[in-house]
Amino acid sequence: MFKKILIANRGEIALRVIRACREMGIASVAVHSTADANAMHVRMADEAICIGPPSSTNSYLSVPSIISACEISGADAIHPGYGFLSENAEFVQVVEDHGIAFIGPSAEHIRMMGDKITAKDTMKALGVPCVPGSDGGVAHLQTAQSVAEGIGYPVIIKATAGGGGRGMKLARDAAELETAFRTARAEAKSAFGNDEVYIEKYLGKPRHIEVQVFGDGRGNAVHLGERDCSLQRRHQKVLEEAPGPEIDAETRARIGATCARAVADIGYRGAGTIEFLFENGEFFFIEMNTRLQVEHPVTEAIFGVDLVREQIRVAADLPLSVTQEDLQVNGHAIEVRINAEKLPNFSPCPGTVNTYHAPGGLGVRMDSALYSGYTIPPYYDSLIAKLIVHGRDRPEALARLHRALGELIIDGVDTSVPLFHALLQEPDVLTGDYNIHWLEKFLEGPAPE
Repeated sequence: MFKKILIANRGEIALRVIRACREMGIASVAVHSTADANAMHVRMADEAICIGPPSSTNSYLSVPSIISACEISGADAIHPGYGFLSENAEFVQVVEDHGIAFIGPSAEHIRMMGDKITAKDTMKALGVPCVPGSDGGVAHLQTAQSVAEGIGYPVIIKATAGGGGRGMKLARDAAELETAFRTARAEAKSAFGNDEVYIEKYLGKPRHIEVQVFGDGRGNAVHLGERDCSLQRRHQKVLEEAPGPEIDAETRARIGATCARAVADIGYRGAGTIEFLFENGEFFFIEMNTRLQVEHPVTEAIFGVDLVREQIRVAADLPLSVTQEDLQVNGHAIEVRINAEKLPNFSPCPGTVNTYHAPGGLGVRMDSALYSGYTIPPYYDSLIAKLIVHGRDRPEALARLHRALGELIIDGVDTSVPLFHALLQEPDVLTGDYNIHWLEKFLEGPAPE
């Protein structure tokens, strides 16, 4: 087992890894920018090393600085959290070339799933259902027109190296295709340095369903059910729940087994999430995230499994501590992502938190790096907390979410909490009758106060 793990991240996910290390008796090393000198992950780790100025490019994304911090501290493994360098294959290769263990999948698998076309082709070959679309990248408008006519409008054009909604454009008919195609390529070139795009059938009212998988790198894998992440704004998840309101036990077992078999067949190591659009009882693969997800706590809640602990075990060449037979769904869990943002425009709202009080009680978990007097820096993502609730069923989880939101105090900065108060008044949310377009339409109405 590792003696010391460096966490190449910040905020609540860094704290999450530190807590897992502490329970396992492993020393932790925090890295931080000068802007994060007083951050909670710096306070809680066994050691802390400054790796650069506020800009993430010169700190949390600086591979030489992180490798140097490992050498200075004597850390024998790196946990990347999510975001930053977590899905950077070149970083993984550098880490391993320096004799340091990477707590995550291999560089090969990150590359494989990082390119959307390669990922789709791989999954299709492994028997995972995919959205109808182009066979590979589409370089010319004439080809795009032919593909679109073949699968039928509407279609969506996506960057092969894309993510977060960038390089993604909808064409509802042939008249919109040319503008959408050229705009998607230009955005992809600007955002990723790669203008290659592909085309898929656009589904009208799908849900966003993701299946949590875990491989041991030796050809064995399990699945931990699914999460419904359909409440999204601009392709960014806002609320996640598990299990999915529309997924029954038989469907869960079927798609889960398909996903587990796929990652086992490629010898995948560590945590991963296979994401689908789900409509009319059918699953369509869209991408695989080769890392821990922001919303992993809802899966932990219903299965009672510490996913970070499993990541560390597998990276240390130990077997998974659970079998598929051990993994039985227990109740229902919901997570809301709380951002330091000003409604209704969702503009970032950094500043000093005058008072912070986390909710508590049975079935309530708060993952956050906030504390009273903490100054949220303006340089990073606006996510400041994740509120997770667990109940015996969905109605109980919703009741706990309502209670917990009422107890939460974050004074001094604007947050997205009012949005969740408003959502819990909506019949569609209470019944689970929503899709990936629902929240955007809701937000077009009167802004929550």
